[in-house]
Amino acid sequence: MRSAFEESAAAYYSGKLSQHGSTPAGVDWNSADSQQLRFDQLLKVCPEGGGFSLLDYGCGYGALLSYLEHKQLGGEYWGYDVSTAMVDKARNLHTGIARAAFASAWDEVPAVDYTLASGVFNVKQSAGVSEWQAYVMESLARIAAASKRGFAFNLLTSYSDPERMRAHLYYADPCLFFDHCKTRFSRQVALLHDYGLYEFTILVRMT
Repeated sequence: MRSAFEESAAAYYSGKLSQHGSTPAGVDWNSADSQQLRFDQLLKVCPEGGGFSLLDYGCGYGALLSYLEHKQLGGEYWGYDVSTAMVDKARNLHTGIARAAFASAWDEVPAVDYTLASGVFNVKQSAGVSEWQAYVMESLARIAAASKRGFAFNLLTSYSDPERMRAHLYYADPCLFFDHCKTRFSRQVALLHDYGLYEFTILVRMT
């Protein structure tokens, strides 16, 4: 059963898709360049050369899969999104890729080598900061349990310029999440906060 946060997120992103289509704006990103820059950071948790199974947590219309195909990376791919409209669009766009499958129900998703989550936790809408933070940490526990070799995720940073911050977005303390991952999931954790965007990426290696 989906949480109220997940239902709200599904409605939000389905609306973005309806408004902007299968574009970066359709998943609330500013540009294709910034979207791909995020993918580059997240993929640093994975070994070079491919051969791994991957879960795209919050897959949207499958932009990461297209990027993986272009880079010739990875093996089995699973895309998961709470928005059924996004999953339907992803399936339609990627029907010819035999290694890929998409799901909007968590119980349909198998364990994988790595999980990547890009932008999934940025839009809190009207939720309070503390309750949204708790939801993010619960989601990370779910992701960790599904990931055999590691996972990576990004968040907007609390070091953003105050005048650029928006009330409906969640700006996280990178040190808090680094410590959380280091003490809960693995000793092998990296914090990336040096790639020119108002966000950070955390890599967690389980092995």
